Amino acid sequence: MEMGALRRRVALGMAVLTASGLLALTAPGTAQAAAVCPGREVATLPFSTGTVHVFRRGDYVCAYTVPKSTGAKRTMSVSVQARGSRPVVDKGRYTHRAGPVTVHAGHRCVRIKGVVAGGSVTSGWILC
Repeated sequence: MEMGALRRRVALGMAVLTASGLLALTAPGTAQAAAVCPGREVATLPFSTGTVHVFRRGDYVCAYTVPKSTGAKRTMSVSVQARGSRPVVDKGRYTHRAGPVTVHAGHRCVRIKGVVAGGSVTSGWILC
């Protein structure tokens, strides 16, 4: 094999490895969000100890709560309530997230609540 051909192959291999490494660094957050809730993110509700992510796909609303820092188990919850219905809640001691929870909202407003340890957020009626 000629030296020029060998250099081209090595350069191509390095380019492929670099591109795959960059995809591995950027893809996990995107892949995790897609795997957790379908649809597009329509709201992010930050609070002192975490964040609630809210997604909508058609007539369905999905949400989950993540802490600001993962590690030890702590009390977390997420709640989604379509107006006129009871809330759907996931509550427990988790390390990474509470939820996801999904409700059929149709064209009704929804109220989102999230809790991590001592901090919490309530959205009020949104997505009307």
